[in-house]
Amino acid sequence: MMSKLKDVLDRVGTWPDEAQQELAEVALEIEAGFRGGDYHATADELRAIDEADASSVASDDDVKAAFRSFRRA
Repeated sequence: MMSKLKDVLDRVGTWPDEAQQELAEVALEIEAGFRGGDYHATADELRAIDEADASSVASDDDVKAAFRSFRRA
């Protein structure tokens, strides 16, 4: 498995900046999961929450519930 991972990581530098950022966010989320760290929502997740809040589709209670779901016990 490490060989496959190393092969991909060797090519990451050739990826577009946005793809590199996405990989970094996913890797940090995975790492936080097994290290017991706090979950940090991605920029896309935060944007979706902001859009829902601004659209009044989600109530204040819905938004609070969403934030609670992002926290790990």
